[in-house]
Amino acid sequence: MAFDKNLDKELFSETKEFETTKIKVGVYSYNDGEKKLQISRETRNQDGEWKFAKVGRMFKDEVEAVIPMMQKALEHM
Repeated sequence: MAFDKNLDKELFSETKEFETTKIKVGVYSYNDGEKKLQISRETRNQDGEWKFAKVGRMFKDEVEAVIPMMQKALEHM
């Protein structure tokens, strides 16, 4: 079965923007299934456009911003 974006429901999301990146914490449910937490990162390219990037390792200020967002997300799970 192929992924269908129409079946993916965003139940919660919050984004924190930093100098050249932004991190989004969200809770999603696919096809009314189990709720799952997702953390995603976007980086700004030289043209000022946002592009998807792996979250990978995080700086301390990013972690300090993400933990409260994850706690809020947990309330929606």
